[in-house]
Amino acid sequence: MENMQAVNSFVVAYLKKKGFKEAEQLLEDLQNKDSTPVDFHNDPELAKFIHHFSKSEDDVARYLDGYSKLRSWTYSSLDLYKHELLRVLYPVFIHSFMDLVAKGHLQEARTFFNAFREDHELMHSRDLQKLEGVLSQSHLEEMEFARSLRQSKVNIKICQYSYDLLLQYLHKTQSTAMLGVINEHINFQVSSGQPISISDDAEVVTLIGSCQDAANQINQKEIHWGLLEDSLEERLEKAGGLLSDSEKTEGENKEGDVDETKKKLVEGGKQGASTKKLKKDKAVNATAKSARPEVNTTSAAPLVKPELTLPIMPTEVEQSILEDLRNRVQLSSVALPSVSFYTFLNTHNGLNCSSISHDGSLVAGGFSDSSLKVWDMAKLGQQAGSSILQGENDSTSSEHVVGPNGVKRSYTLFQGHSGPVYSATFSPLGDFILSSSADTTIRLWSTKLNANLVCYKGHNYPVWDVQFSPVGHYFASSSHDRTARIWSMDRIQPLRIMAGHLSDVDCVQWHANCNYIATGSSDKTVRLWDVQSGECVRIFIGHRSMILSLAMSSDGRYMASGDEDGTIMMWDLSSGRCVTPLMGHTSCVWTLAFSCEGSLLASGSADCTVKLWDVTTSTKVPRNEEKSGNPNRLRSLKTLPTKSSPVYSLRFSRRNLLFAAGVLSKNV
Repeated sequence: MENMQAVNSFVVAYLKKKGFKEAEQLLEDLQNKDSTPVDFHNDPELAKFIHHFSKSEDDVARYLDGYSKLRSWTYSSLDLYKHELLRVLYPVFIHSFMDLVAKGHLQEARTFFNAFREDHELMHSRDLQKLEGVLSQSHLEEMEFARSLRQSKVNIKICQYSYDLLLQYLHKTQSTAMLGVINEHINFQVSSGQPISISDDAEVVTLIGSCQDAANQINQKEIHWGLLEDSLEERLEKAGGLLSDSEKTEGENKEGDVDETKKKLVEGGKQGASTKKLKKDKAVNATAKSARPEVNTTSAAPLVKPELTLPIMPTEVEQSILEDLRNRVQLSSVALPSVSFYTFLNTHNGLNCSSISHDGSLVAGGFSDSSLKVWDMAKLGQQAGSSILQGENDSTSSEHVVGPNGVKRSYTLFQGHSGPVYSATFSPLGDFILSSSADTTIRLWSTKLNANLVCYKGHNYPVWDVQFSPVGHYFASSSHDRTARIWSMDRIQPLRIMAGHLSDVDCVQWHANCNYIATGSSDKTVRLWDVQSGECVRIFIGHRSMILSLAMSSDGRYMASGDEDGTIMMWDLSSGRCVTPLMGHTSCVWTLAFSCEGSLLASGSADCTVKLWDVTTSTKVPRNEEKSGNPNRLRSLKTLPTKSSPVYSLRFSRRNLLFAAGVLSKNV
């Protein structure tokens, strides 16, 4: 009887603690009406239930033991379902850790974190580095990354049988702590049929700060992805289109003359050390040159009106561009581009970025010593004339100015930044160059005057990337302050500020019609922004590491993004969905570039290769193949390895010659 009273008092206390007033009142009424004791000892289910709740709710052992058993069960599962079940472990791990911190078990949380961290280092090292800084309950609220994880759910795609196996295990073992974490923080998207393969769907696990519903709502907004009205391409098409194949070949040979001079950029100032070497791969044979392109993506693109006031192009420049377009080589899977590779030597690990002008005549390098250096390919290797070109201010030095060792330089030195230079970009005409730096500023330089013209201040932290718009005059920047900004050359303050990313905005890219910019971030998402309103109109989710490079197709319909793991994703801007992942690189993808007609994508990586991809095949996959997980749908046309040079930048010229730049690295 005493035991029964103790049980009743415990149940009443529990109901009162949880605020179940009606249940508490009903229990008291039942006790008053019916004095028949409940057989506590002979009711094992009731005994188990009460025993469970008699434990402290903050019991650390439940998390440690529950996760350890779930982990062992997952790794011992059948191989067919193991890779799907393993997806559950990471979100359970991080939320168990944060639950322990939230309940004040800081030392136990740290022990738990260190015990199982190694399992997730390969895929989630950056996230773990951030969570490692969670040392108190207040950090969960102050740290935006942790707070966003706590407030949203993880979407995991899983087949029905794997889902059933997981539920059976949780109920059988009565892992209430793990069941609570899964129920609160994981949203399962259960599909019928066979398990989803590891490489088939890039969105099987989605960890985002904003909830998926909000992203889906944003992706419903209408966007106009076509080309600008009255663009040069449209005028050329109306005037009679491209030249014949024989004329195209002549045009290619004309532009290919740049290749005839061997190219190697020499950093450092040793006289006579201007060693030049050709790095070139001609993949176009006699039959391929005369081949017709498989598809002309630009002709099918709709026309849109510009949202920005476009600069007026000088007549002579317009004629020059039209001439280049007429002589453009049409590329396809059987007609690959000629490639010209520029290699930086003796940089002593100081080169942070490189950029190539639209015609390949100028190459720039941004260095850790805060300098920007520009090489003119036409003058490289020539002897100094009798006169020395002087810049208009003391912040720049012209070609052939005597260096500190008494040796004449082969480059133009631009000095003005007070921190490492992280990005550089040439204007479409090559008369200006922009650079961004760790000193939080962006500087505009004139390649004609060899002078610094403007210093743009607005970002609060290092500026990782800056890009000129396709029409010039406007440019976009991205920064560690988690914003992207749109500027014009004639204003020192930004025109628009795009805020929404949860971490660094690492790269930025303009849409072909200049009405949108895309930003890639360390929060593993890519966003598309309307330049007029400053609103986010698309969120692209699927990458598993920080995004390092972006490229837009010439017709503006597709976008490619490359990440730290070496994965490239092709996105359809209209739907906001990944058309296909391109797998092949083994390290960071630092640069991407579409060919001018949009049929090929070139990617450059830290794995010292340039890869050429067939965009036409990759973006036109039958739906049945797309869902079946056929790995042969991704066409890597060719891999061009360098000796030991990570690829920093790529650029297709208007005539479709591919330029690439990298630095000779002895550590690779």
